[in-house]
Amino acid sequence: MAYEVTATRRRPKTFNELVGQDFVTATLSNSMKTGQIAHAYLFSGPRGCGKTSAARILARSLNCEKGSSPTPCGVCSNCIEISRGVSMDVIEIDGASNTSVNDIRQIKDEILFPPNSGRYKIYIIDEVHMLSGSAFNALLKTIEEPPPYIIFIFATTELHKVPATIKSRCQQFNFRLIPLETIQGILRDTCAEMKIEAEEDALFWIAKESTGSLRDAYTLFDQVVSFSGGHIRSALIREKLGLVGQDQLNALAEVCAAHDTAAAFALIDEILEAGVAIEQFVVDLAGYYHSLLLLKAGITRESLLGYSPERFSPKVLEALDPIQAEHALELLLNLHRDIRYSLSARFELETVVSKLVWLDQWISPPELRKALIRAQDAIKGGIGRPLSMPEPQGVPADLKTNEGTPPPFPEFAGAGTREEPAGIPAAGARSEAGSLTEEFKRYIAARESGLVSAEEDAGAGGFEDPGAAPERGLSPVKGTLTGNAAPEAANFAEDSPPSPPREPVPAELSPQAELVLRVFPGTVVKNK
Repeated sequence: MAYEVTATRRRPKTFNELVGQDFVTATLSNSMKTGQIAHAYLFSGPRGCGKTSAARILARSLNCEKGSSPTPCGVCSNCIEISRGVSMDVIEIDGASNTSVNDIRQIKDEILFPPNSGRYKIYIIDEVHMLSGSAFNALLKTIEEPPPYIIFIFATTELHKVPATIKSRCQQFNFRLIPLETIQGILRDTCAEMKIEAEEDALFWIAKESTGSLRDAYTLFDQVVSFSGGHIRSALIREKLGLVGQDQLNALAEVCAAHDTAAAFALIDEILEAGVAIEQFVVDLAGYYHSLLLLKAGITRESLLGYSPERFSPKVLEALDPIQAEHALELLLNLHRDIRYSLSARFELETVVSKLVWLDQWISPPELRKALIRAQDAIKGGIGRPLSMPEPQGVPADLKTNEGTPPPFPEFAGAGTREEPAGIPAAGARSEAGSLTEEFKRYIAARESGLVSAEEDAGAGGFEDPGAAPERGLSPVKGTLTGNAAPEAANFAEDSPPSPPREPVPAELSPQAELVLRVFPGTVVKNK
């Protein structure tokens, strides 16, 4: 007997055997039971998930000699002929090689003849999206009002390329990728049927590499069986197919976390000497750090990680945080894109691994932004002054900030030459309100509450008491320097011009002018 590949030998014969497509099987089975058969179906989904198999099962269910049923007998002549692909009433057409409008015209001529032995004449057009625009237009009227014995079943992997006019005339069924655990269980049953021993890790790897396609899983399974000698092992798969094992990835990640560049380069050389392709190495390493990122996010599902959580190094998980794991994955993804244009793929790989060695010292932009904000807060708080100060007594409630502390004072002349009283913010701090009137109000409130004395006010530039001379700063009478500043500018009073005569104060003043006079007595106020 000729050899038959596993994908063909184990092709499902009934809807119960079609795994991973519960919605499709339930809907089609119910339509069989109630007799509500549509004249056109559109099956879409990724490759190898059962679209063509479902079309053949539907054809057998409709034309079975024992009557339309979700479970065809499989032994009658119609079921056998449809399974072998030699039935005259079930015509399978490859849409990729029959794209012209002439091929559709031939179908329009054929549908005039009733079925030969079955109840329906069924056309299965695979890869229907490959038809030309003219062919689709020629097919519109046919699938909209076909003879009662004609059924069309379209299958496609690219639903977006099918015109909306075709979609609206068909019942649409979206096929999904098959879960990894389901594929692994099917492979386990296949090994039991073929009397082949297999490690669970090896079957898990095959199921993971198939990416949800059962046909791809069967194809890879046949390849592994051909060199396994009746015993499928993970180590043998890595050796024959040039893969990087989990233990090697853990070792490389550990030396990178330990900042051992020499050991990391030595491991790279050892892996590449074993025959592993650089592209495959990058793919495996990117998958490893992707799994680390998922683990740091609290995800422990084995189908997403690729291995059980216990297979990953605790040292690496402890050394990296989620942001660093994300950055490592980003470096490897960029490396995979850049390799094709690189002078040397190995140089690119070693450069990225050298960056992974110092990954724990990398600072992300969010972390840098937080550091800058903390530095700005420290500067605003003043040198040697805490960021949150106790609330002074006597400040009116309407002049307090939301945090309960008095607002900062405006910069006044001479404010930086004196000691700030306790409870008053550092001189030079600006009010966030940005209003001069607001700042004057705060300053006056602090003075009236006794936080700023008359002598300190004079040192800050105020001239409220002409007779009170401060120990240092400008003299309020003649402008001469007093205290420690007198020797440096003894001739200041002689050279200074006489003060201009004061003009009378207008009778009616604006609120802003009144505030200025309260802070700086003697200021000349003029009407506009």
